[in-house]
Amino acid sequence: MRHIAAYLLLQIGGNASPSASDVKKVLSAVGIEADEDRLETLVSELEGKDINALIAEGSAKLSSVPSGGAVAAAAPSAGGAAPAAAVEEEKKEEKKEEKEESDDDMGFGLFD
Repeated sequence: MRHIAAYLLLQIGGNASPSASDVKKVLSAVGIEADEDRLETLVSELEGKDINALIAEGSAKLSSVPSGGAVAAAAPSAGGAAPAAAVEEEKKEEKKEEKEESDDDMGFGLFD
């Protein structure tokens, strides 16, 4: 990750095609040693490629990966009033739970 981050920093700074020595300079400026093998692999893989196109391609691939949050986010959009009622019910339940928890303590601890 550090090699990629340094490579991207150099590109943002105006160096369209950073070399391995450029990346080493950036990393050494913050006290990090570069791994020669990984750095050479990175530079050779990215040589001649548009980094913005690679990022866009990677984002498109990641968007097709299912994640747990996508289903939950899509469900509330199905109905307009139902989520508001559910939120109100949750708030009422939370208030009841807080009250119950404070009554259970009664000043005694488990290890007293």
